[in-house]
Amino acid sequence: MTDLIILNRNLRLHDNPAMHFGSLRSNYLVIYLYDETYWRENGKSLRQLKFSNDCLAELNNELKKYDSKVNIFEGTFDDLKIWIKKNFNDFFIHINHCTDIKYFRDGFSKFTDSFLGKINVYNDFGLQLNNFDRDSWSRNWNKIMDSQILENPKKSKLKLDTKLLNFSSFSNKVKNSLVNLDNIQKGGSSQAHTLLESFLSERCKDYRVKMSSPIQSEQSCSRLSPHFTFGSISIREVYQILNKYYPKSENKSDLYSFKKRLYWHCHFIQKLHTEPELEYYSMHRMCDQLRQTHDDEVIDKWINGETGFPFLDACMKYLHRYGWINFRMRAMIMSFASYNLWQPWQKTSPLLAQLFTDYEPGIHISQVQMQSGVTGINLPRIYSVSKQSADQDPNAIWIKKILPQLREADPKLIHSSELSDMYIPQIIDLKSSARDARERVWSIRKSEEFKKEAAAVYIKHGSRKKRNFRS
Repeated sequence: MTDLIILNRNLRLHDNPAMHFGSLRSNYLVIYLYDETYWRENGKSLRQLKFSNDCLAELNNELKKYDSKVNIFEGTFDDLKIWIKKNFNDFFIHINHCTDIKYFRDGFSKFTDSFLGKINVYNDFGLQLNNFDRDSWSRNWNKIMDSQILENPKKSKLKLDTKLLNFSSFSNKVKNSLVNLDNIQKGGSSQAHTLLESFLSERCKDYRVKMSSPIQSEQSCSRLSPHFTFGSISIREVYQILNKYYPKSENKSDLYSFKKRLYWHCHFIQKLHTEPELEYYSMHRMCDQLRQTHDDEVIDKWINGETGFPFLDACMKYLHRYGWINFRMRAMIMSFASYNLWQPWQKTSPLLAQLFTDYEPGIHISQVQMQSGVTGINLPRIYSVSKQSADQDPNAIWIKKILPQLREADPKLIHSSELSDMYIPQIIDLKSSARDARERVWSIRKSEEFKKEAAAVYIKHGSRKKRNFRS
């Protein structure tokens, strides 16, 4: 029997269920599915593909130690299904579950359904794939995170010419589409472990405070988010290594804050798995009545950092350049689009996602809806761009670095965006737009119908209790 290990986003050797269990008979073939259309779908982009390829390159080199390699299959899940049935009689498929966009989910579901009895789909991220119960979710998550780390795969004895592309040929084939992305964070398991070590031993100091600043967060945040997205390191491994560091650390409060975010990471992904429709519909369906029209010109200025608000524009241009920005700035960027500009999140969300190297649909979509006031279970929070500007970059040093045309401007005028001819005009009035947005949102939140549906949303998606993070 040939074991077929199909890779999507779990691009690592260690603690990889499909890789581990698929290798036990030492007669396995590792296949990465490259579907070009997927990388153009809702929120996907070339910067994410570049990070994924970094991970694949390292994984391919590591597999050589196990007499194996990454084979590239070009096509859809349906194409892969046909190829497998044509080329193998006695086989078993191993694949990790992946909560992703609709295009992927539809292909993945049809693929796994067509191989019932000949496929194992392994859990990931501490999710409840079946028999979902929000009341027991936290307890179940702790159990998964405390369970044993899976060993690396066994050596392969399989000698088979599949005629599939090897990774080197594939990398050369797509490299021209990945130019001008040198500033994007580099992928790979070795990078992930280096980041984890430096964060736990040094960079985590004052993490709770510094993570709010776009200036300090670049170093003080773990920067593991894209590695979690593409699975170059497992959250369970990070969780267990963190627990070993914790007792001897001088930064316990900072590490505890980071530990909570591992939980929340999985908590948000569970929402999209439980209700895939959230990719296109608000968690509280009544909220889809709020923003029924959009303005392409306004959205274009927002996504390109041409709003007339220097701090917001600097954040967008930084994001374009580096593919990452800290959480608070992400929240502010989305809040501005949904409240001040009053644009539907369904239009702005995928454009923003394309800029994130660490785009994780379950987290991104949940956060986008929270910052747009459409979940029904989170109080609307409208971020003030001027306040964030003054709080996070009081002397405008960071802003001026990104927007050098403002190097001579008074920081106070930068924060208030009162720059006359020194900068582009504001596309909206902050105070009046925020006031109008607040009135619109609360106009529907007051109704009994809204409250009734919000209660149902909480039952399905709300966090139940304080987490028991063992240390």
